[in-house]
Parts: sequence; structure tokens; C-alpha cells
Amino acid sequence: MLDRDGFRPNVGIVLLNQKNQVFWGKRIRTHSWQFPQGGIDRGETPEQAMIRELHEEVGLQREHVRIVARTRDWLRYEVPDRFIRRDSRGFYKGQKQIWFLLQLVGHDWDLNLRATSHPEFDAWRWNDYWVPLDAVVEFKREVYVTALTELSRYLPRNEHRNRFLRQGIRPLELDQSCANLPYARFGIPPGATFESDPPSGQPHA
Repeated sequence: MLDRDGFRPNVGIVLLNQKNQVFWGKRIRTHSWQFPQGGIDRGETPEQAMIRELHEEVGLQREHVRIVARTRDWLRYEVPDRFIRRDSRGFYKGQKQIWFLLQLVGHDWDLNLRATSHPEFDAWRWNDYWVPLDAVVEFKREVYVTALTELSRYLPRNEHRNRFLRQGIRPLELDQSCANLPYARFGIPPGATFESDPPSGQPHA
């Protein structure tokens, strides 16, 4: 389902733990990390789509999370042609998204990347709030900056604040603060949690 400009309606999910760290997932069989996201089906509201995608991508139910905030307007990014299926080129342009900020009220063990027969992620970890800006694929970065900046105003104040916010570092300053992190060059955060130990020493589904 595309709008008249060629953008597919979509939801993005920023999931917080009790330390205001965010869920960061590795797309299955790739080295690409991102927040959970997915398309809005015909007849769904953005919130309904978010709840469905939350279960499909990370295995959580509505009772496992508290909805903290959402972005006010649609945020758009264009997808480069090399990432678009050949049969969609010429009319598909990219995604327009509503982003939700959720807080996990369940436990880490409630997360289940194999909740469906078509998993999106094969590894995950908790990251400090702004760190994903350094690792996300470039064409999504502007939307990530906008979404995280808008949603940061609603971060719960009664929990441990992450070190970037405590130090007053703005999102656009993160590049310099993370420039020397060894994993930044590869887009692979340290301490990633894989679902099983691969026989060949490489992660797999």
C-alpha cells in the first residue's frame, strides 16, 4: 500500500529498558542493525500496526510494554534504487513512518526473535539512546535523528539516565563522540546477543 507519492506507511519502534537503553536488532543473515519497524496494513491504525510488528519482530505482547510517546507527523526517507526490488522500481520511493517510544515493563526473557516463522532479526542488544545514529544505514539516518530527538523529550525521568543525555550531548554531536569506537567502522555493536552458537564461528539464523 503506497501513498500517491510512492511512500509506504510504516511504523518504527524505539523500545526502552529501565535504564533508558534502546533495543537494537541485527537483521537476519546480514550485518545491518536497526530499530524494529514494519508496514501498516490496509485498515490498521499506526498503533495497531505497532503492536502487531512488536510481536512479529521481537515477540512482545501489548502487556509487556507501556506506550510513552509517538512522533506527531510522518517522517520520510527515500530508499536507494539498489535496495529496491526490480519490479517495484519506478513507483516505490521509500517509507513514511510514525515512530513510537515504548518502555519494557516485562523482562528481557520476554523478548523472542522466533515468535513467527519469518523472523526479522537474529541478534539483539541494548544500546545507549543515541548510539544507533552511528551505526544505522546512511539513508535512514536523518529520520533516526529526527525521531530520537523528538522522542527524547519523553524519556522517563525516574530511571537511570543514559550517559549521553546526562552529559548534554546532542544527537548531531554523536559522530565525534563515537568516532573512535572500534565497532563503529563495522556497524556491529559490542556484546551482541546471538540466538545460538554457530558451528562455523559465524552467526546464523
